Amino acid sequence: MKVIFLKDVKGQGKKGEVKNVADGYAHNFLIKKGLAVEATPANISKLNAQKKREAKEAAEELAKAKQLKEELEKITVELTAKAGEGGRLFGSVTSKQIADALSKDFQIKIDKRKIELPDAIRSLGYTKVPVKLHPEVIATLNVHVKEAN
Repeated sequence: MKVIFLKDVKGQGKKGEVKNVADGYAHNFLIKKGLAVEATPANISKLNAQKKREAKEAAEELAKAKQLKEELEKITVELTAKAGEGGRLFGSVTSKQIADALSKDFQIKIDKRKIELPDAIRSLGYTKVPVKLHPEVIATLNVHVKEAN
């Protein structure tokens, strides 16, 4: 019997996959537990429509990420921190502070976890910080740390 998987089933198939399984297994386990539906022409056309919709949404998300990348690469985030001799900071500048400055100064909301700062910024000056907006889109943000008076 052909079924369309609604959820991932270990050892059988992934969500959205159409596969041939034993009749008893399909009726008594997969369909009964809501893990799959019978692969009728109506259900197959529904699956195809859903895949098209998901592809369209993914393309829109990628376009938004590329647009945001262009915006981010044009701006410089300015932060102030207390510093000692030689431009070393007392403390450090974290990705949370950068995200807060972006939302406050430029009204751009970015999750702090998307800002890929390998280690906190501990010195004055300009730093290029990668921001992962999408699995395929990584922007480079300029961060300028100035000394607080």
